[in-house]
Amino acid sequence: METTSRAVAQASAAEGGAASPSAPSAVDGYLRAAFPWYGLDEAFTGPRWLMQVGTAADGAVEHGSIGHGDEPSVRNEHVAGDEQDAKEKFAVVVTVAASPVRRSADGTGTLEATSVSSAAWLAGVGLLSFTWPGQMDHSLRDDWLDQQTETAWVLADDLDGSDWSTLSLPVDGVPTPFHYRESEFGWVLAGSTGQGVHLGAYGRGMSAYGLAFAAVKDIAEYA
Repeated sequence: METTSRAVAQASAAEGGAASPSAPSAVDGYLRAAFPWYGLDEAFTGPRWLMQVGTAADGAVEHGSIGHGDEPSVRNEHVAGDEQDAKEKFAVVVTVAASPVRRSADGTGTLEATSVSSAAWLAGVGLLSFTWPGQMDHSLRDDWLDQQTETAWVLADDLDGSDWSTLSLPVDGVPTPFHYRESEFGWVLAGSTGQGVHLGAYGRGMSAYGLAFAAVKDIAEYA
């Protein structure tokens, strides 16, 4: 289903995911992509920041994330509705290149196809990177992360299941259907565009119902 291995994505989640917006090379991977990047449209006027790109086995950039709002910290001691959690308002948009099953560049194997499920799973794992139940000891977080990553995988592979609802949001001004779910840690959504990419998104403290997505005009502006 996904283009990066589960192990790679779990490592990304465990590390926290967000790169420093001031890192001089943060935009390099985004500039190598052969597809358009998406973020929230111009109605969002808050901070925007680059996170990470993911690559296929042949090194081609296949997905990446752009954050909006407050750079989130790991939620480990705050419950929904408390003062600290209310201050942390963010939405992350994940862009995934829409690709069929194809041969790797070196001809030694095949690369998996991507789908809306790929975007849903990457968004679900992304939300996990900023989640950690407060009652859990540090030493148990890896086991918890493994379990929750597997759950995100199962949910993403069943987008027509009862855990998901349908939400229509604008993409480049066009109403577009998304699969949407909420949890105690935040929300996740996923859908497709007419521009050769799938979109995933996740967030906390910022309602998904008022979001709109648009292609980034010049990703180099993030450098």
